[in-house]
Amino acid sequence: MAFDRLIRAIDEKKNPTVAGLDPKLDYVPEFIKKDSREKYGDTLEAAADALLTFNKGLIDSLCDVVAAVKPQCAYYEMYGWQGVKALYDTIAYAKEKGLFVITDGKRNDIGTTMEAYAAAHIGKTEAFGKTFESFSADALTVNGYLGSDGINPLLNICKEEDKGIFVLVKNF
Repeated sequence: MAFDRLIRAIDEKKNPTVAGLDPKLDYVPEFIKKDSREKYGDTLEAAADALLTFNKGLIDSLCDVVAAVKPQCAYYEMYGWQGVKALYDTIAYAKEKGLFVITDGKRNDIGTTMEAYAAAHIGKTEAFGKTFESFSADALTVNGYLGSDGINPLLNICKEEDKGIFVLVKNF
């Protein structure tokens, strides 16, 4: 099960910390932003490249210390498709480094829309007769506000794909 992998990683590293990857461009060191701007100009692609470069450095520094990372979708989506690609590449890089990845999307909807979120983040997508994994995270955060109508569509995908969900039930 997905959470068995997470618990095993926590036990191996003796550390239950999940590192949040919520990169704000303002927090990225100037030398990284400078390199990205030299490659791509003052564009969203440069911003996304800077986020990815920064994340890779964090992941390299943390992969032997923490069991999991949790990239927050909004910090990537705000940079358009380029930022979404940086999210995808961040997830792939973290998984290459052996980390459990929790996509922090706090998604919430019902029925087929929730199934689409699940397919995108923790499941598979069909296109042109082939099956693809989109983001391939190990787990997804979801908002339980809509109750079981918003959670049930995820459960089969979790079981079939050996993935998990974290349900936000109360926020202070």
